[in-house]
Amino acid sequence: MDLLDRILEHDHWATAHLLELCRDLTDEQLDQPFDIGHRTLRETFDHMIYTIGFWTGFMVGQPIHPDRTTQDDDRSIVAMTERFERDYATFASVARRTRDEQRWEETFIDHWKLPVTFGGTIVQVPQHNVEHRAEMLHILQRLGLPDVPEVDHLLWEHVSRGH
Repeated sequence: MDLLDRILEHDHWATAHLLELCRDLTDEQLDQPFDIGHRTLRETFDHMIYTIGFWTGFMVGQPIHPDRTTQDDDRSIVAMTERFERDYATFASVARRTRDEQRWEETFIDHWKLPVTFGGTIVQVPQHNVEHRAEMLHILQRLGLPDVPEVDHLLWEHVSRGH
């Protein structure tokens, strides 16, 4: 497994793990505001998932509107999980194709009309997700959920190897 595959597989697992953990939360818990990040679990998930599709769209030449509030997406955990699985599969495919074709330094034009590299964007998406997952873990702890899990890379490595 190369470094890109490790990053993609961990990133996917960690977000999917948190989505699954939140599946049984009430709407009140999902929408309870806190003084961090996007303020609620639902907003944070929605933002993360939208951002994956947003950057993938630019990389494949099918940009989507930069204002996610223009989207009319179902924001239930079930629907966001389905959207995440679909969008992440597309993102991972584009990332792996970029690696295989050695197109890391090729550029596309972003929503600010600036050139951005494929490699930089592929690094940005998982890094962005790490930041927001940390916020979600903090929110889950403040909601008083018992045994809030870690979702770091080494835990993923143990879990993925069956340890």
